[in-house]
Amino acid sequence: MSSIGTGYDQSTTTFSPDGRVFQVEYASKAVDNSSTAVGIRCKDGVALAVEKPMLSKMLVEGSNRRILTVDKHSGICVSGLMADARQIVNHARDEAANYLDFNGGPIPGSVLCDRVSGLMHTYTLYWYVRPFGASVLIANYAEDEPQLYAVEPSGISYRFLATAVGKGKNASKSALEKLDLSTLTCRDAVIELAKILYTQHDPAKDKPIELELSWVCDASNRMHQLVPPDLKAEAWAAAKAAREAMDED
Repeated sequence: MSSIGTGYDQSTTTFSPDGRVFQVEYASKAVDNSSTAVGIRCKDGVALAVEKPMLSKMLVEGSNRRILTVDKHSGICVSGLMADARQIVNHARDEAANYLDFNGGPIPGSVLCDRVSGLMHTYTLYWYVRPFGASVLIANYAEDEPQLYAVEPSGISYRFLATAVGKGKNASKSALEKLDLSTLTCRDAVIELAKILYTQHDPAKDKPIELELSWVCDASNRMHQLVPPDLKAEAWAAAKAAREAMDED
């Protein structure tokens, strides 16, 4: 970043001579330093997972959630600054409620993604606001097929079969590319997601983590929910076994 210190990084309304907006890049850096979030679109739905560091032994398990429900058929998984992410989720909930009131049906994934990305892009255009320091994964099963989207702090969005955001995104994407997504069910995907996140975690160096897992699929009647406790326990056990096997190798 050769232009740092010359005034080009003071505002989102100022381009550097090579056409970069540094404030947006800084927001993306905040995401790259945050917890890894992963999503997979399966043949029967979408599965989401995120790691949460246990900063204190006194924290209540399950609090400070990073996977939140937007409406019955949509969920959002966040990586980055949680205070920023909550405002994105609140906006998504308002858009989903307004769409339901006006159209009489649940909001499609493409519409929800466009409206969330529009909000995030708006916050890169004015000098008196700053970009959101968060990226979100949107899971939706309101239409005939499940959909997975990712929205970056710049406001750009993509539709994925599987993707990851956060500090471990590169290793997670490499692991996702090895999966056969055409035959994967959400139940299998939950276990694979737990393995992907936990095998990147080094218990000797890193803080303890808690895995948060959700799905919106045929098994949940196309409702976005946290995965059942028995499946979460099975996924956690499989993830630990995969980690131990990797350490032995």
